[in-house]
Parts: sequence; structure tokens; C-alpha cells
Amino acid sequence: MLSLFQRKRVPPTAGTPPTSAIETPKGSMRPESAASLLATPRRQKLLEHIWQRTSLSRRQFATLYLAPLERYAELVQQFPASENHHHAYPGGMLDHGLEIVAYALKLRQSYLLPAGVTPEAQAAQAEAWTAGTAYAALLHDIGKIAVDLHVEHADGTIWHPWHGPLRKPYRFRYRKERECRLHSAATGLLYARLLDRDIFDWLSGYPDLWAALLYVLAGQYEHAGTLGELVVQADQASVAQELGGDPGKALAAPRHALQRKLLDGLRYLLKEEFKLNQPQASDGWLTQDALWLVSKTVSDKLRAHLLSQGIEGIPSSNTAVFNVLQDHGIAQPTPEGKAIWKATVTSDAGWSHTFTLLRLAPSLIWEGDERPPPFAGTVTVVQDGAEPTIPASLPVVEDSAASESLPLQPTRDGVEALLDLLGTSDVASATLSPTTESLPPTMEASSLESIESVAPIDTPLPAPEWPSGLEEALSGEHFVAWLRRRIEARTVIINDAKALVHTVADTVYLVSPGVFQRYAQEHPKTAFLAKQEQLADWQWVQKRFEKLQLHRKQRSGLNIWTCTVTGPRKSRRLHGYLLEDPQVLFINAPPNNPYLSLITDTDPV
Repeated sequence: MLSLFQRKRVPPTAGTPPTSAIETPKGSMRPESAASLLATPRRQKLLEHIWQRTSLSRRQFATLYLAPLERYAELVQQFPASENHHHAYPGGMLDHGLEIVAYALKLRQSYLLPAGVTPEAQAAQAEAWTAGTAYAALLHDIGKIAVDLHVEHADGTIWHPWHGPLRKPYRFRYRKERECRLHSAATGLLYARLLDRDIFDWLSGYPDLWAALLYVLAGQYEHAGTLGELVVQADQASVAQELGGDPGKALAAPRHALQRKLLDGLRYLLKEEFKLNQPQASDGWLTQDALWLVSKTVSDKLRAHLLSQGIEGIPSSNTAVFNVLQDHGIAQPTPEGKAIWKATVTSDAGWSHTFTLLRLAPSLIWEGDERPPPFAGTVTVVQDGAEPTIPASLPVVEDSAASESLPLQPTRDGVEALLDLLGTSDVASATLSPTTESLPPTMEASSLESIESVAPIDTPLPAPEWPSGLEEALSGEHFVAWLRRRIEARTVIINDAKALVHTVADTVYLVSPGVFQRYAQEHPKTAFLAKQEQLADWQWVQKRFEKLQLHRKQRSGLNIWTCTVTGPRKSRRLHGYLLEDPQVLFINAPPNNPYLSLITDTDPV
């Protein structure tokens, strides 16, 4: 006996064309038109949501989006999306298809695609990438109706989806012998029934998008880059919503994509810190067609600002920062494909000097009349091999920025939490999602539990008060005040797998050199003072901290203590400082980290 899904009878919707005049045999379903299938209020609301995520007229939307969605509806009819899991009810596959498209387009808005090209090229390709995202999402499960379901007409003849939409009453069951992963490979049987040749012609003109889309349609998400990630995240969100979960948690990603964090950081620095269009002491120059920023300055200050906001995963080397900016389409590449430009800046008064610079599109930073007036002088690109003339009276400006563009692993970052697709606006929440620290390779994922949840705040933190002198400002006292504030703001975490601060032996343990390196990264001017003493920047900070005599020494007089970090199967060691008094950083210190144990100089090796 076939296991059937019987559609409940509902009154016909006004204005909806009749689906069929054929009498439906008992135990069978009558095929419906796309207009009838999509006429429910919820599906209409989803279609409206999808249209709002595009920048098309209604007529263009009907051609590029509505027509494929209608073909999809006619093909999947009342089939469920799964037998016993999500959307396991008549019409579940159609609902899931519409939901995942809506989620994917929501997610797509947080990405600048394709990565690594100019903003102008991204703008020219924007609608193609939006449509490609929708098609990839819609088609990701279409192979299920070809290999997971056995469908037959009321007269007993077998129906296959490559025959075209159902035209006669039908019934179906799930194949007991089905292979769970085969539907991904079966997608290729059907996508040409949903997308016409004009759409294929259009998409094939964008090589990066075309390749990513073909990989998704072949089920090879690992090769599909950002497009594959968007489909996976949207699928998880739709499943979570249907099963009563939280779509935002299903995405398990920070509120903003990395591009947005980088752009927000640059906008903040240009508004609050950077000096533009100065003849000499300038961080950058704005011309009619480009924003030129001194490469080392922007790398140091952008890294410091993002770290101060609790944003982890920022590369510590300038070269890597330049590559991240280039890979996300923020920094425009040279004709040779490098991130760094060499250019000579000449003021209208005759001052001239050559710098290594990053080039950005001004439209990324300012809108309309917010844009400052352009530089009165000129910025002239120096071609490779050309030797610019630099006046002998000018001091040499040191800039150690690298000009090579090194390959980076793709950065996966996330998007705004989607708490309620149908009822929540796109207003951003006030806090970022908790930061999830990855564990070192020697430990299990559950070996270190964070004692406190970490919720980095998303508004600029005021720095501690600085005295007038640089050396007095960057001091041991300033380091301690900075660390206390970062712990209070949850932007420096404690007792976690990669934490720089732990509680052990009823006091506080500072991991060295990590905690001092973090301070130096947030305060790039330490490098200037450290160079005068021929020290690394973090070593200069470490020595200033030692002079405060806030730490406990071993009996042998050593400053550094070793801790063993023990996991279920492996262990590793940390080196750092023990504070004499935990109240230097905590009013009420958290309990000791149970995974850390102190090794004294009397312990056997």
C-alpha cells in the first residue's frame, strides 16, 4: 500500500484560475497551476520579500525571478521537502524553496561580490550575483524529486520530473532504498527546466559567478566559495525556523560580514583620526577619482581600532591586512594585481614626496555631499622601475609596507541574525554575537569552557586618559588600565582556549608575550619608543609592566611562570606572569580555571 500525503481541501482563492477540470481519483492529488500554488498569503509575502531584496522593476523581476519560481512550483507541486525531518508536509518543498531564496538574498546583502575586484566592477555585476544566489538556493534540493520520490499517475504510469510538470492526478511515496546524498548529484537533471537559455547566456558572461553556480548545482559546495556558504547558511536558517528553532543561531555567525567591519572601521578613522590632504603630515589624500591612504598607517590604525572593538581574527602582519582589504574589494589593485601602489604626492606649494599607498574608491567611504573637497595638489603613480626624484632636504619617511600580495584562505564571516524573516525589519541590534574562539590543535573543542560569556560591544570605546607626553602615556600603568577596561568590556576574554588572561592559584595569570603583543597592536606608537631602545614593541611594554612590581616572582627570582593546560587527551604549556593581587584587574575574581595548573620551580621536570 502506498504511503500518501493527502492535501487538505481549501476554498479556491478569488481570482485564481481553476487548476483542473479532471476528477481526482480517491487517494490521488490533483496538479495545480503555479498561480494557485503561490496564492497563499504566506507565499505571497515571501515573494514580496524576495522582490524587495532585488533592485528590479516588477517587469524585470517577473522575467528573472518569478518565472523560475513559478516553474519550480509547478514541478514540486505538493511534495514535502523531507520524509520525517524539516518541511515534512504537503507543499513543504515549495515553502522551503521560497524561504531559502528569501534568506539567501538577505544574507547576500552583507557581501561585496565578487571579492577582489574594483567597486565599479562589483556594482556592474551586483544584480547577476544576486540572481545567481537566488538560483543556487532555489535549486539546491531539486534533485530530491528525481531520486528520493516514486511518483505515479492515477492510472499507474510512472512520472519523472524530466517529463515536465504534472498534468494528471498523481500520488507518491518515498523510496525506501534511496541514497541520502544522491539528490545533490541529480540536480543537473532538472535545472535547465527552471532556468531558460537567456538566463544561462546572461550568467555565463560572469566567469566567477558561473563557476561558483555550477559547483553549487553539482553539490560541490567546498569549491563554490561565498556562493556555497550563502546557500548552506540560508538552508540552515530555513530548517531552524520550520523546526521551531532560532534562524539567527542556526547561522552561527557575527552580525556583520568582515567587509562591513573593515569599511566601518575605515569610515570611523577617516572621520575621527586620519588627517587628509595635508601637504606633509597627512595620513592620506583625496583626489577626484581616488582616496589614497598611507599603507602602513592605515594598516596599523585599522588593526588597532578593530581590536579595541573586540573584533578577533584581524591579521597581525601588514601584508595580510592589505590582502584582506584587496580580497574584499575595498583596496583597489594595481595593474600588476598588487595591493600596494607607489605614488608621488605633490602639493600646490611645491612640496613633493613618494609613498606606498592603498587606493580606495571614495564612494565606499562617503555619500553625496559628505565627501570632503579634493586635494589641491597631485598624486602621480610611479611605474615599476621608475626612480622618482626626492628633494634631499626632506626626511626619509619609513614605511615598511610590503608590496607583494600573498594568498589568503577565504574568510568566512557572517551576517545579521535573522530572527524572524517575515516580521522583523533590518534594524541592526546593539551587540555582536558572542565571539567563538577556536581551540589550539593540541586540545579538544570542549577542553576549556569559558567562565564568562563574551559579548563584544559594537560602539567605539574611549581610550584611557593619556598624559601629554608619549612615553608617559604609553606606560606600564596605561597597560594595566587598558587591560582592566578591555576585560570589563569583554573585548579581552578570560579562561577560554585562546584567552590571554586566566585565573589560577587564586590570582590572575597573564599569558606572555600574547597579552603584550595585543596591547602593542592596539597602540602602534609603541613601536616608535621601542625602536629607540632597540626592542620589539611588545618587549618594551613587557619591561614597563615589570617595573610596576605587580607580579609574583618564583623563589629562584624568575618573573615567568609556566602553566600546564590539560585536555581530555593532550596537554600544552603556557608562559606568563602571576599577579600578586587579583584586584589589580578584578573586583571579584572568577573561579580558577580548572584546566590550568601552575608549575613551580620546585616541581620535577
